[in-house]
Amino acid sequence: MGMHGVDTMDTNGEGQKFNKYACACSIVASMISIIFGYDTGVMSGAMIFIKEDLKIDDVRVEVLAGILNICALVGSLFAGRTSDFIGRRYTIVLSATIFMVGAVLMGYGPDYAVLLTGRCISGIGVGYALMIAPVYSAEISSAKSRGFLTSLPELCISIGILLGYVSNYFFSKLTLKLGWRLMLGIAAIPSLVLAVGILKMPESPRWLVMQGRLGDAKQVLSLVCNSTEEADRRFHDIKVAAGFDENCDENYVKPPKNSRGEGLWKVLLIRPTPTVRWILIAVVGINFFQHATGVEAVVLYGPRIFKKAGIRDKQKLLLATIGVGLTKTVFILLSTFLLDRAGRRKLLLTSTGGVIVALATIGFGLTMAENNEFSWALVLSIVATYIYLAFFSIGLSPITWVYSAEIFPLKLRAQGVAIGVAVNRLMNATISMTFISLYKAITIGGAFFLFAGMAVIAWWFFYFLCPETKGKSLEEMEALFSRGPKHRNAGVEIQPGNNV
Repeated sequence: MGMHGVDTMDTNGEGQKFNKYACACSIVASMISIIFGYDTGVMSGAMIFIKEDLKIDDVRVEVLAGILNICALVGSLFAGRTSDFIGRRYTIVLSATIFMVGAVLMGYGPDYAVLLTGRCISGIGVGYALMIAPVYSAEISSAKSRGFLTSLPELCISIGILLGYVSNYFFSKLTLKLGWRLMLGIAAIPSLVLAVGILKMPESPRWLVMQGRLGDAKQVLSLVCNSTEEADRRFHDIKVAAGFDENCDENYVKPPKNSRGEGLWKVLLIRPTPTVRWILIAVVGINFFQHATGVEAVVLYGPRIFKKAGIRDKQKLLLATIGVGLTKTVFILLSTFLLDRAGRRKLLLTSTGGVIVALATIGFGLTMAENNEFSWALVLSIVATYIYLAFFSIGLSPITWVYSAEIFPLKLRAQGVAIGVAVNRLMNATISMTFISLYKAITIGGAFFLFAGMAVIAWWFFYFLCPETKGKSLEEMEALFSRGPKHRNAGVEIQPGNNV
């Protein structure tokens, strides 16, 4: 069995190998998130030119911005069942193909209707991408590196957003009709490359076990583990979690009847056990609060916020927005290295605390700037926007996806994560489609005070309902969430034999 690791130190200071093959698989799977991030980021600048070229009003701009997430909500609800049926790998291929079709239509975009159709199709691809990339990464990684690998999709979203902003800046120098169409259409190229490249990757070992393909699963585990002992231990835990006899050593056995996701909505939503209910509440809550704290308002409408804060020139607006993308990317990158060391809970609470202060400061700065044109208030608003993004990106941004992908039991994981993604997209759509109307109703400063209030509620939710998951195997999560809230800090050790 090959050794694919390099020596690192785990959280206890003991030698632990980092598996390069598992990392490579997660990176390739996460590439789908770059395309999604690009779609989000590029639209913030493209909307300035689309509005001018197609002569559309603010309501149509809001619909164009938000329809992506409405369609992503639909896509995510299908994605869980799809990935249980055709596998994690082919779901990524499907997502890349959908993105490619959407990008081609948007790049063609002769009128608003075709542009909106392309955006809708891309949205369905987003729903698939958001659900599948973290699930695949979580299922292929070991407990020690899962935080790092499962946060890669979120890092890739940020890289994509940054590339979108850079694309805005450079393509904006072209003619009005050509510039925004190239901004949107160029995403078709990486989509095609990814759809082909993903086929070189192995399938998730946990999905293979669910299909009864034990021999194939063992083969994949031999590649993503650093030793025969680790592969055997993970294989044993996955078999038990999937409901197979732990001593079964055949290459193929008949899979359980719900191996392809049949009947799981009932287990999740209608008659959940207390443990599954707690897990579902935690996942729905963290996905709700990720957007209720206003990130979409900053990312999508960054140019408008900077305009309110006094930056008028189009090129300078786009440059200021590149700064937003750069800040987000740098701090998510920092977070990927902290997740398996500091732990999810500590980062999440620190991040949300910083977000509360930054949002209140943005609200105050913009209120002062709007009413009195104070130059210090303009500077304060812009600085606080960057601080907000730094705090959001070091915790709440990546941990939402890491936490959602790691805490569901094996059989419920794909469809459980799909519910989380659906809530995430619903909130994203709500913020992106109502922000202009909201700030016109209660002022732009008032909108950010509202987001600050939501962040206070979020902090209490995380404190009481989100236990620490650092270093626990996926098969141990159910036992962790079976304990009372007094164990939320996860200071009690769970023995591997207790994994329900």
